[in-house]
Amino acid sequence: MVRILRVMNTCATTVLLLMILLVLLYSNKQQNISTPQSSANLVWIPSFLHKTFPLSNWQLEKKRVSQNLTARCEQNTMFENVSGFESLSPMFQDFLYYRHCRSFPIILDLPDKCQGDDEPEDVFLLLVIKSSPQNYERREVLRKTWAAERSYKGKVIRRIFIIGTGGSGFEEEKLNKLVMWEHQHYNDILQWDFKDSFFNLTLKQILFLEWMDRSCPQARFLLNGDDDVFAHTDNMVEYLQSLKDNNGRKHLFTGHLLQNAMPKRDPNNKYFIPTQVYDKNFYPPYCGGGGYLLSGYTALVIYKISASVQIIPIDDVYMGMCLAVAKLKPDSHMGVQTLQWHIPSRQVDKNDPCYLKDFLLLHKFLPSDLFFLWQEVRNPKLICSAKA
Repeated sequence: MVRILRVMNTCATTVLLLMILLVLLYSNKQQNISTPQSSANLVWIPSFLHKTFPLSNWQLEKKRVSQNLTARCEQNTMFENVSGFESLSPMFQDFLYYRHCRSFPIILDLPDKCQGDDEPEDVFLLLVIKSSPQNYERREVLRKTWAAERSYKGKVIRRIFIIGTGGSGFEEEKLNKLVMWEHQHYNDILQWDFKDSFFNLTLKQILFLEWMDRSCPQARFLLNGDDDVFAHTDNMVEYLQSLKDNNGRKHLFTGHLLQNAMPKRDPNNKYFIPTQVYDKNFYPPYCGGGGYLLSGYTALVIYKISASVQIIPIDDVYMGMCLAVAKLKPDSHMGVQTLQWHIPSRQVDKNDPCYLKDFLLLHKFLPSDLFFLWQEVRNPKLICSAKA
């Protein structure tokens, strides 16, 4: 009898283990069906994406907004008659074919970004940050540091990321769907249906200015910058408040001023511009595109002027071109350094918060460094020596 009971217990245990194994296999199969594997290009999935959002299909949304575009932009083949066109790279040929295209449907909009409960909000500083779909980590750090939406000394700060679309095929759908979920969570992304690339940075700026004219014309000042800069936005508010007789309704355009700059004619240079795109020997004065401050007045003037200024791929130069046509001058601010910035001594680390605490903006930082520096420069217990 004891032997029979042992056999029965063994059989029952085996059956139970088989049932557990079948349940696990079925559960895993269902998960693989419903959740595609992460791409190698996406480093990690942010925690907020595990939340439940309303069902939405990015491809259907993209198709919907594309159908709302009244006139599709046709290729301009007249450029094929331009001397030297055939010697240009396919990228520049493509740029010239579609240089005139400025109307692209908006996929993710922020129609109420600058609205209060009953009337337009008095936005003192609008942070306009150029980003790309794959730069989630950068955007997330900025939201937690200098780009946090808040009020500082009674002045309202708001944030917007401006991007196009990235990837191709299924990768495009997946990457931009992640952006859509990110937007649903934070309500801070403007996305248009054009390829996010170096050559389209100027287009991105023009489309943002069009949006501002429509949805946020009352913004007093803007910071226009990249998503890898350290921007001391507290210092910016104090600087803008100190301006005499300018509440954002007069001209202001200041940053790292570049004058007498010449177009790069070496095809191996990142900023190469052939004469077929820009035939002058010098650029007009402009501020480095890593980051600059401008008034709402100047932003809207640039938008109106831009309709008569041909697009070139370098966005900061293009802004200088628009200013020149409007007969407005960019200005220099020693607190903004977007190129190789001066470090006073070899004993000073470029990440030393005592060195950075008085700047307005510096370019090229890793997300982890940005997070560290923002905490340190605003630390009331920070002690700095006179040498720093």
